[in-house]
Amino acid sequence: MAPAPIPSLRTEPGPVEPLSDQAQPDQGQSGEPLSAAPPPGSAAALEHRAIERLLDANLDRAREGLRVIEDWCRFGLERPDLVSRTKDFRQRLGRCHEASYKLARHTATDPAAGMAHGAQAERHGAAAVVAANCGRVQEALRVLEEFGRGLEGPLAVEAAAIRYGLYDLEVDVLRAAAGPGWRRELLQHCQLYLVTSPAPNLESVVVAALEAGVRLVQYRAKPEAPAGGGPAITDRQRLAEARALRQLCARHGALFLVNDRLDLALAVDADGVHLGQDDLPPAIARRLLGPDRLIGRSSHRLEQLQQAVADGCDYVGVGPVNATPTKPGRDPVGLDYVRQAAAESPIPFFAIGGIDATSLEAALSAGANRVAVVRAIIEATDPGAASAALLARLAQVRVAQP
Repeated sequence: MAPAPIPSLRTEPGPVEPLSDQAQPDQGQSGEPLSAAPPPGSAAALEHRAIERLLDANLDRAREGLRVIEDWCRFGLERPDLVSRTKDFRQRLGRCHEASYKLARHTATDPAAGMAHGAQAERHGAAAVVAANCGRVQEALRVLEEFGRGLEGPLAVEAAAIRYGLYDLEVDVLRAAAGPGWRRELLQHCQLYLVTSPAPNLESVVVAALEAGVRLVQYRAKPEAPAGGGPAITDRQRLAEARALRQLCARHGALFLVNDRLDLALAVDADGVHLGQDDLPPAIARRLLGPDRLIGRSSHRLEQLQQAVADGCDYVGVGPVNATPTKPGRDPVGLDYVRQAAAESPIPFFAIGGIDATSLEAALSAGANRVAVVRAIIEATDPGAASAALLARLAQVRVAQP
């Protein structure tokens, strides 16, 4: 059964008459004027009152939408952690909802009062309702941010902070509703795996790749100094970078894994970890990560792939296919191992090692339909275009060999 249409936001029980021209200057909760009141009856006074009505409407809209999300987290998902985060946003906005905004409310003269849209009746299921209300809140917060900048008080700053926080909350709520298997389901659809390396513009590169459609990112920060010189990266820097990339991936609905460092993966709430042959055994990683997060494993020959499958890994890396500076001292395994993996692997495998636009075809011809790349995107002049080109070619393979 389709849910009932969400009621109009402007359905207060009765109109509140606007303040007279003799009204006192607007007062915040602290008792201080929000701004100097313009002369009564002037164009500036009319604009001031219109902005107050606009702020009131969008604070109502944002708070109501957050309550819809909060109640689903409480009664539908039974997730007190998500309830707490949503409640915090709602209460912070409540503290910004000045009495002067409410007193400027006048439903009788609102041209959009009672206006609904047919799309509201098309929301089938809780996930659609939650997604619609997240969008509703984000739009309202943007209005509050833009029109609140000229006022004293925390409204504009709070609206901006909550809007960005809601991006992450929306993903977490929708993923919770999708059930524990959503990570593995998304992994099945990922054909291009971006593995990072230290770079001064790393966040902007990852953003470009995500916007092009990459949905699987691994944070890999080895002890070596960043490209172009400079000191070796510290754990504090790794934590800050991993946290920022995790947030970017969450906003784009992408999986985020951490290379080697299980502690770092847990610290930033990553979607999983990628382990080399000399790292912690997958069984220990599974015990610490739990059953729902992903574990990937590097492999250089068929026996290692088979062991990864036996250990319950979710995917394997197959390579290095070609010699690559990201794996100094390791001999390439060539395409024969790719052919073996294509014939034998029951779990997703990603061909890796020196793969770029020119070497991609050889890996595809050997049977790979998923690849992992580092320099092909990280060092590209246009990371977005490089990502899009690789994704387009891999999509052709998926169509030809579903």
